[in-house]
Amino acid sequence: MGTENIRYRPLLDRVTDARTAARHIQHGTNLFISGFTAGYPKLIPRELARRAQEGERFKINLFAGASTGEQVDGILARTDLVHWRRPYMSDRAMREKINRGEILYKDDHLSSLSAQVRAGDWGNADVAVVEAVAITEKGHLIPSMSVGNTPTYVREADKIIIELSNSAPPELEGIHDIFIPEDPPYRMPIPIYRAADRIGKPFIEMDTSRVVAILLSDQEDTCAIFHDPDEVALLIGEQILDFVQHEIERGRLRPGLPWQSGVGDVANAVLGGFLENDFFHNLELYSEVLQDSVLDLIDLGKVRAGSGSALTLSHKARRRFFNELYRYKEKIVLRPVEISNSPEVINRLGVLSINTALEIDIYGHVNSTHVMGSQMMNGIGGSGDFMRNAGLSFMVTPSTARNSSISAIVPMVSHVDHSEHSVDIIVTEQGLVDTRSLTPRQVAEAIIAKCAHPEYRPQLREYYERALKKHGGHEPHDLEEVFFMHRRFQTTGDMRVPPGTV
Repeated sequence: MGTENIRYRPLLDRVTDARTAARHIQHGTNLFISGFTAGYPKLIPRELARRAQEGERFKINLFAGASTGEQVDGILARTDLVHWRRPYMSDRAMREKINRGEILYKDDHLSSLSAQVRAGDWGNADVAVVEAVAITEKGHLIPSMSVGNTPTYVREADKIIIELSNSAPPELEGIHDIFIPEDPPYRMPIPIYRAADRIGKPFIEMDTSRVVAILLSDQEDTCAIFHDPDEVALLIGEQILDFVQHEIERGRLRPGLPWQSGVGDVANAVLGGFLENDFFHNLELYSEVLQDSVLDLIDLGKVRAGSGSALTLSHKARRRFFNELYRYKEKIVLRPVEISNSPEVINRLGVLSINTALEIDIYGHVNSTHVMGSQMMNGIGGSGDFMRNAGLSFMVTPSTARNSSISAIVPMVSHVDHSEHSVDIIVTEQGLVDTRSLTPRQVAEAIIAKCAHPEYRPQLREYYERALKKHGGHEPHDLEEVFFMHRRFQTTGDMRVPPGTV
């Protein structure tokens, strides 16, 4: 790889190797990196890990945009280099050390991060390491497959290290829409009224005097592996599309509202369902992550616009995207996460939001992040931004987990990420409950009857009726019994204990 994509020639003398560049990162460094499921640096994390493996003892505080996976979180966690980690993560090695208390971790709503960094709430931004595909003639950055928090990290960092990647083409220039809003108390409205609206610049502005190193990289992102949705995901997706179509036909929901969906089987099932459904057309997507099925919908003329902060694609879809980039750029826009996840914009557009739970209780409270209320599985990500502000919010989960050995519908969630006030529609493969016009007691009865797996309905109903009789109240609970069930699970490890234990 040459230096032809460094179009600001005064920066040519900053081209160096990873070993030299990584010397700017020492013990106690606050390291801010690009990446939002894609577009994260690869060479600097690998060099830091090499130093640790050769016996150098140091710790860094690692701040990203969202998950980075094996090439960053994995190797840095395994080499004991991370003291602090924020925000979202989903890597197994990182998760294990967080749960053992060996890595300090704070979960955050993604929409608020950039403003916190600009306010100094995360401490000084010592070094930013960011991936880009080009540097413009005026010294500005063209990001790769994600934007995340990179514009703010580049603005705030004392030192900037750029990994210039040739694994994504410089023709990505033009797909990004970089806009940093004013901070309170002087913030003006974010002027997005359609998913396709562009309000910023196609590059990240950068003070070139703070660039201390440029690395030439041929390392690719670890691409996502998407499987065909299973029967459970297809049933959930089918119910969501049927419900929305029904509400539109009866005039209770406006047509043309944009959709948001997380990454995974259910998201693919919903988006894949659009391919076969003639009712939905001219779709707009306003999400944080766009994945393979978005390309299929664009190819069939189903999508008018897709807005996100990152493209997370399989190897096959990535090649297809690059081969026809000129065409996809007309439909796709990538923004900073504080814009893609902006509560203001989500609410204004009336987004239809779909997110996934680990467990949902009979009153509609949701746990998305913690197993048994204690063990961190992953961060909350952007689900809170969308669930709290959507025009209509769907929370989905299979009715059972661990080969049907436990119920995902429980008496009381062991950890609350989304309260009943943020969740409109609950869906499992068993059925769908619209909670909006129901009292908590009616919600409980409906969720048990429609969403719980038949094997667990009698136990859930028995719990609810006993709590109702024993305690009454607006949301009847028997806390002693809930505590007993959780304690029994923890002491016996019995996966066949009554539902409500996970």
